[in-house]
Amino acid sequence: MSSPTEPSRTPDFLNHDRPPVPDLVVPRGVQPFHLHDRPVRGRLVRLGPLADALLTRHDAHPTVTALAGQALALTAGLAAALKFRGSFSLQAKGDGPVPMLLADCTDGGALRGYARANDERLAALLAEGITPSAAALLGQGYLAFTCDQGPEMDRYQGIVAIEGETLTEMTGTYFRTSEQIATHVHLACARTEAGWRAGALILERVAGEGGLGTGMDRDAQDEAWRTAVALAATLTDAELLDDALSGDRLLHRLFTLEGLALDRARALSYGCRCSRARLSGVLAGFGEDDLDHMAEDGTITMTCEFCNIAFRFDRAELRGAEG
Repeated sequence: MSSPTEPSRTPDFLNHDRPPVPDLVVPRGVQPFHLHDRPVRGRLVRLGPLADALLTRHDAHPTVTALAGQALALTAGLAAALKFRGSFSLQAKGDGPVPMLLADCTDGGALRGYARANDERLAALLAEGITPSAAALLGQGYLAFTCDQGPEMDRYQGIVAIEGETLTEMTGTYFRTSEQIATHVHLACARTEAGWRAGALILERVAGEGGLGTGMDRDAQDEAWRTAVALAATLTDAELLDDALSGDRLLHRLFTLEGLALDRARALSYGCRCSRARLSGVLAGFGEDDLDHMAEDGTITMTCEFCNIAFRFDRAELRGAEG
């Protein structure tokens, strides 16, 4: 059988074979939970070995890789709170050494992402001798959260200016200004002895009185929220990224005395969706002159920015768009 990245006898528009990427699933990647009779719900995200599989597709500087890992964990946690069919994505676009940060997760938990860096500008920033913040890496620009359910459904998108030093702070700005929801977010990503690991703890304050205990007035709700946030703030990066500490145990450490109730866990998987058929469709939108310009020695090479795999197309077999 020929490689799906190389020209073959199968017409490109029919070739949906997966490229040689990991077939990896983390069964309990997202653990939703709530606090009984309290205005608090949340998700614990533990990517486990999936983080290493996704992040090592690119040979990026560890500082950039850590930012990409945080984005992946955050996106998985936010997507798990929504009821949708399609994909939910985070995109940060700025004028800094990392002008593009992107992560998306499907309703089925297929996760992918990447960070695009300008090597020269990144080297200049790193030469200053300090570990740059997310703000320094991204620069000025915007942060967008998008829920795309296909061409037949309206696409929801929330956009805010990049504000804050960390991705956590930037996310908080989004929820305060666009969603007007009180949140607490803890993101972590680091290279451990087992490889890259990434995780997130996300708390949201539930609006209204639905599901709350009888007699819980506004002051009691405020106090319950403050208590939950104070307990969540005791979580360390090491705990969040520790494979030996299960998600259930971690949440019980934090919230057992607050009426912790675990909801159904969700799986996460390696989610790059590239194929020859998909990229062939992209090429079909270019004119003949553009295709000629893209070809080198009769071959057009397209590299998936997510999984960093190159697909090669025979220029002679491609027909460009008319007009």
